[in-house]
Amino acid sequence: MTDRLSHALRSDALDNRERILEAAREVFAVDGLDVPMREVARRAGVAPATLYRRFPTKEMLVTEAFAEQMYACRGVVDEGLADSDPWHGFCLVIEKMCELHARDRGFTAALVSTFPNAVDFEARREYALRAVDELARRAKEAGRLRPDFVLDDVILVLMANSGIHTTSPTTQVSASRRFAALAISAFQASPDVSPLPPVALLARPASASRRSPVG
Repeated sequence: MTDRLSHALRSDALDNRERILEAAREVFAVDGLDVPMREVARRAGVAPATLYRRFPTKEMLVTEAFAEQMYACRGVVDEGLADSDPWHGFCLVIEKMCELHARDRGFTAALVSTFPNAVDFEARREYALRAVDELARRAKEAGRLRPDFVLDDVILVLMANSGIHTTSPTTQVSASRRFAALAISAFQASPDVSPLPPVALLARPASASRRSPVG
């Protein structure tokens, strides 16, 4: 009897955790990361005390809610880096990153935010940004990426991509793919390209992302 009760309690705790994380992802996608913790608890159907017992801070909740997406993000940039054609790899990263963020719009806000106490999340975020920066460097050297591109332009694209609102997930992804294609077209090097306006600093990646444009 004691073993069955203990198992039931563990199962309930796990169910609560998953409900909280699912509710957090949904509410963050719609209302941003400033949503009160109590609202997340209400959406999850749990008491605020239950939420705070599992996730004592908003930072812990946000980083855990989007941990899976951050792993997926790393997989995307690794795939791009492994491509023998740096421009193809760069395009692949833009396309897949936009689709990833379109499927989970709250992830964009998490990616451009900073979480000093979430060491693992910050490390994965920093890795992804450095990898994109390296891929952009290679694509510039190959003469395919416009020389005034900077890493903050990727953040700008993802922020704009997160503003796409449609009536269904399928349409959302389709619209995101078209938007990504338009962005890639704008990034491509061309002898007739017009200079870009000054850089807008949108995130806090490593110093590598602040590198002056080449050219």
